[in-house]
Amino acid sequence: MIAPPASATSAVRRRIMSGSRPTGRQHIGHLFGALSQWAAYSQSADETFFEVADYHALTTGFENTAAFASNITEMVLDWLAVGIDPARSALYLQSDLPEISELHLLLSMIVPVAWLQRVPTYKDQIAALGGEIATYGFLGYPLMQLVDIVIVGGTTVPVGKDQLSHLEFGREVVRRFNNLYGNVLVEPQATLSEFPDIPGLDGRKMSKSLHNAIDIADDPETTTKKVRSMVTDPQKIRRNDPGRPEICPVFKLQTAVNAARVPAIEAECRSGELGCVACKGELAERLNLTLQPIRDRRASFDPATVPAILASGAARAREIATPTLAEAKRAMHLAPAIARPVGL
Repeated sequence: MIAPPASATSAVRRRIMSGSRPTGRQHIGHLFGALSQWAAYSQSADETFFEVADYHALTTGFENTAAFASNITEMVLDWLAVGIDPARSALYLQSDLPEISELHLLLSMIVPVAWLQRVPTYKDQIAALGGEIATYGFLGYPLMQLVDIVIVGGTTVPVGKDQLSHLEFGREVVRRFNNLYGNVLVEPQATLSEFPDIPGLDGRKMSKSLHNAIDIADDPETTTKKVRSMVTDPQKIRRNDPGRPEICPVFKLQTAVNAARVPAIEAECRSGELGCVACKGELAERLNLTLQPIRDRRASFDPATVPAILASGAARAREIATPTLAEAKRAMHLAPAIARPVGL
């Protein structure tokens, strides 16, 4: 079991909120990045809310939604497998909380377009995925991310480095809202994992969209095959050539799963004593040993239980989301709904 972060055992009970788009099975970048934190928080005294961000999946996948249902199930099974306890944490679908959509609309009225356009990932994602994703919804993606957090009063958000700019944007929006209407929304804080940047098979950041990922649920043979295909130091051509571990994706993964051997691996790589084939073999073995208990737990869960887990989590989240939205509307002096006569 992953030990909770030291701060999670303090007397102050925090409300942890994070989420992920349902792109299917999670990879080891998710595991060593966000999911390791989620599992630790799930076992701590903190309140924890983990969202399946299906609306966010539409920002880049609006043309291909047929796999959403199966992707949601696969992702939640991975969450359960790494140790997130649905009895202690609320797991829920973003679309099951209509309060998110309404608060997103309200906050969109006070957010300058320029604030959204300057979020670094906006231009980066368009450059990587093409201009067709530059929709109204994609532009507002960071704002809805903020609403995901504040609607449940999230105080702490485990994020990767690439999401820090989103959170800082969100904190600006919270300050703007509170300055305009009173101290209603909570300004969230970020926490980073020990391994926020896990390289993929090609050396770029591991990502399913880049087809360079090792999935948590991959079998040992597939994992070994993928590790053997990883790029290494291009200057280390022969075994006895001295290597540069600081630029090698294989070495970076060794630091995540083989910490006790890292100093020796680094020295042996630099001297040329350790070849890339042997290094990859050792990494594959250690990675499979790390993943096997997770894979075993995953196989023990019934996929048919996922909808009930998500429904229960949504009910718990709405206990906070409903009054949060009501308080925001009250602060903005929006009139309550007028009851209509029956039949109209």
